[in-house]
Amino acid sequence: MKSILLTFIITCIMNSVTQSQTVIPLYKDAIPNSKPTKDEETTEYPNGITIISKISRPTLTIFLPEKNKANGTAVVICPGGGYWVTASSHEGTDVAKEFNKIGVAAFVLKYRIPNDATMINREIGPLQDAQQAIKMVRDRATEWNVNPGRIGIMGFSAGGHLASTTGTHFDKALIPNAEKTSLRPDFMILIYPVISFNESIGHQGSKEKLIGKTPTPEKIKEYSNELQVTNQTPPAFLVHASDDDGVNPLNSIRFYEALVQHKIPAELHIYQSGGHGFGMKQKNENELWMERCRNWMEVNGWLKK
Repeated sequence: MKSILLTFIITCIMNSVTQSQTVIPLYKDAIPNSKPTKDEETTEYPNGITIISKISRPTLTIFLPEKNKANGTAVVICPGGGYWVTASSHEGTDVAKEFNKIGVAAFVLKYRIPNDATMINREIGPLQDAQQAIKMVRDRATEWNVNPGRIGIMGFSAGGHLASTTGTHFDKALIPNAEKTSLRPDFMILIYPVISFNESIGHQGSKEKLIGKTPTPEKIKEYSNELQVTNQTPPAFLVHASDDDGVNPLNSIRFYEALVQHKIPAELHIYQSGGHGFGMKQKNENELWMERCRNWMEVNGWLKK
């Protein structure tokens, strides 16, 4: 009897885990803008951080909250890594679990790393994957108990550049979209984001990986997202540290200024210290930006059932 009961409990636990953390291919059929190549993806764990490199097969990892907690809001999460790798745990899955605690469905995007060997046009590959993630969540909203009008995008560092690009370049579909599903995220959450490719404040490593070593001025402007804000840009929540020596905090400041100029609802938190890449855990444990983010979402009505 005890063994039967134990088996039942383990089965229930496994079913719960399976339902809340399902990994699916991002594209049902062929991956657009992709060259036929061998899958060379690798995963390493330096200092307990999960780092994935050479990504050419994008996926979406689904984290659904308990049904009695779910409020219908969803977030697509883009981990950072300089468009070179992705830090998929502390800027991805760990964050998704926190969103589940407040009733928000979370979808961690493993987007393609820009690479001429795997892509026809490397500069649009990550954006295609982000657009596809928004489209997939919106198209399958009923299945995942999501409100199609409450789907946001979140990004850390270079993932913040991808998220802000998704929020400012949604008018042009770079993926098949016969259903004409809206590719516009309903809000953006940008954590120490790369925003600009401008020489003075931009992150040159991310710029080089995405658009090359000698991009034209027009290309630099196209991917400097503080210059791409319009009256249709989604609301945004931004976090940065003053002493960030990886991505200049002026990236967040310039983007915030552009949002305010266009009367887009926005909130910006610049902390005195914290450096770069801290995920949810700043050195000063009293600084809980995730709690500030929850308050912002609540004020905007995204946590209402």
